[in-house]
Amino acid sequence: MDFKWDFVVDILPRLLYGSVLSMELTIIGIFIGIFIGLVISLFRLSSALPLKWVAKGYVDFFRGTPLLVQIMIIHFALPLVFGYTPVKFISGIAALGVNSGAYIAEIFRAGIQAVNKGQTEAARSLGMTWGQSMRYVILPQAFKISIPPLGNEFIALLKDSSLVFAISVEELMTTGRLIIGAKPRPTEVWITVAVLYLIMTRTISLLVNWTEKRFNTGNDVRL
Repeated sequence: MDFKWDFVVDILPRLLYGSVLSMELTIIGIFIGIFIGLVISLFRLSSALPLKWVAKGYVDFFRGTPLLVQIMIIHFALPLVFGYTPVKFISGIAALGVNSGAYIAEIFRAGIQAVNKGQTEAARSLGMTWGQSMRYVILPQAFKISIPPLGNEFIALLKDSSLVFAISVEELMTTGRLIIGAKPRPTEVWITVAVLYLIMTRTISLLVNWTEKRFNTGNDVRL
């Protein structure tokens, strides 16, 4: 079968729209994941056993079950329990966010534990509360340490966003499947989809590298 470039040109606008939706799902999902991950990581490091148990249960569940199953639970099962009408896009974002939160929690936990304990002791000796030492001393350093693995999670979440095809969210992968259903030319479609994913992941990698260098040029918080 000959590769038809004119067909690629025809389907490209639709695939680009799907790419934008994939990025929207990923960006919103990663921000939700960062917020959840930070809270859960602090819970796991807490001396309060109930908080540690809640955090461990959260991480174990969302890391130990497939994302596809989590999408199905959020979109199909929870609406039956709580009696609401699911919105496909919101369900996709929610599933990506809570799943990412479990992985980001471990990233932040490792980053916090990598900060020298003397930093906390020095902050407390200056009269800072635990919260103040975390906010002004520990977390800024932990965030710098966490940038590379956060970038990897960002890329992984972009690729995992293709799983929302299961609830018919028309992101890039679903758009490709719909195009093939109407015009069965899988070679052109899947190669174009792969190139678009490559462009997006490469862009994220460059952004992460720039962020890492920018943070490294500043002065670290040290006491």
